[in-house]
Amino acid sequence: MTNAELAILTLVGERPRHGYEIEQVIEERGMREWTDVGFSSIYYLLNKLAREGLIEGRLEQAGQGPARKVYQVTAAGQEALRKALLAALSVPERYPSSLLLAVGNLPVVAPDEALGALEAYRARLAERLARIRERREAQQPLPYFVDALFDYSISMIEAEMAWIERFTVQVRQETT
Repeated sequence: MTNAELAILTLVGERPRHGYEIEQVIEERGMREWTDVGFSSIYYLLNKLAREGLIEGRLEQAGQGPARKVYQVTAAGQEALRKALLAALSVPERYPSSLLLAVGNLPVVAPDEALGALEAYRARLAERLARIRERREAQQPLPYFVDALFDYSISMIEAEMAWIERFTVQVRQETT
């Protein structure tokens, strides 16, 4: 199961939801920091999970507006969700990164260009960190497991920023 499929299945597994509500929860929880779910792919993923028998949808009338398709997890979906979550909690993943590809080929670019690019990378991380902290604060109090998502993202960004700072010092030392 892909990260995106698991993200959608977990949200439907929490309680029945329609596509727009799933988008709202993804935004509120800052899930795009750690999932590959784009707004345009939510309905594709819902349909895929329904075809696989992991969720099922039913039309519901919502007040005066048009009927919406609300999805709920099936028994097979609940079991698949349980297994996928246990696997995700127990098996670390490797994260291929274009940053690592660039670092592995650093001699191709001039040292001053590399240092400028690394500084830009660090600045973008700082901007992302500020956005995540703001989003977290705006939603307090959060359930412990949702707060943990923000905490994890913040911790990973802080660690990456510290690594960038150390590596930048090393690049300067090696190229002077």
